[in-house]
Amino acid sequence: MANNALPTRRARSAAELADRSLDALLVSHLPNIRYLTGFTGSNGLLVLGADGRSVLFTDPRYQVQAHEESGMPDCHVRVEKGALLPAAARALRRLAKHRAGFEAARIGYQVYAQLAERLDGCPELVPTEGFVERQRMVKSPEEIASIRASARLNSAALERSLRSVRVGRTTENELAAEIEYQMRRLGAEGPAFETIVAAGPRAALPHARPTSAKISPGALLLIDMGASLGGYASDMTRVLAVGSPRRRHALLYRAVAEAQQEAVAAVRPGVQAGAVDRTARRALARRQLDHLFTHSTGHGLGLEIHENPRVGRKDPTPLAEGMTITVEPGVYLPGDCGIRVEDTVAVTASGCEVLTPTTKELRAL
Repeated sequence: MANNALPTRRARSAAELADRSLDALLVSHLPNIRYLTGFTGSNGLLVLGADGRSVLFTDPRYQVQAHEESGMPDCHVRVEKGALLPAAARALRRLAKHRAGFEAARIGYQVYAQLAERLDGCPELVPTEGFVERQRMVKSPEEIASIRASARLNSAALERSLRSVRVGRTTENELAAEIEYQMRRLGAEGPAFETIVAAGPRAALPHARPTSAKISPGALLLIDMGASLGGYASDMTRVLAVGSPRRRHALLYRAVAEAQQEAVAAVRPGVQAGAVDRTARRALARRQLDHLFTHSTGHGLGLEIHENPRVGRKDPTPLAEGMTITVEPGVYLPGDCGIRVEDTVAVTASGCEVLTPTTKELRAL
């Protein structure tokens, strides 16, 4: 991510603070800190002022890194040998005369109580929700390029990994490990989440964890995987047949793949996220399969694997150009199989771009 985007993001956030009559904001969620400053360390607090000034606090482990990633004229880096909160509270006192916001969903009660005690009502602490996350929902062209590259790497890692499968011998755990190894060989920082590899009846668990079970003939194999590249996540699910697919499995797969296609076709600016979900459910309902679809159709992604919007039936969020979401309907038959088809998708001016290049044909291992 080019650093020249960071001052613009901070300026946009500062202007919104002023619009809300807030003098400053304490940012504690690390992905939000990264979005606003570029800082990638594991310990940090950011105080962002409505006047455009900001201070990033971290510890001595990140002294060089923080200055390299985040040091700019409008973003001062402070390295603290002790706890960060007291120093951040002092900065809030300097930058906020009346009202200071904090990320209500991102700090625990104990931290809030300590902060409130140090400020003692001056400035007044005001809870905020989704302040930075709303800005993060719409990605810049550079961010979408990063997610596209992550999706391509993710797909390449799958193709490399499938070459190692030996039916009847390879276990779910072994294939999951191979997938994550290939991601790193291709340049990823690592998986964006714990890789799901589930064969046969275990695939009926939407978030199954890999086990020592062998990948055996006659089963469907579900693989849900995502890579983190340059801090940005991708997400993809594919289902493969182990040997020649059974006819009923092939018919179920076709139904899910067609529902996914229809949902992708519904993605465009102005359409509510919930409408995309309802499109997928209607497609499955035509085949009396909608009762087997037990989760939402997708979610936003970017610096985190799960971001807003939530592509669920009740989400009224209008999609906008630059949003990146997943589209992933599925059906789950306990004791038999699970089928999910998932792509990472970017909303464009006239529709959407599917960023996942992997084929959606039901391939046989």
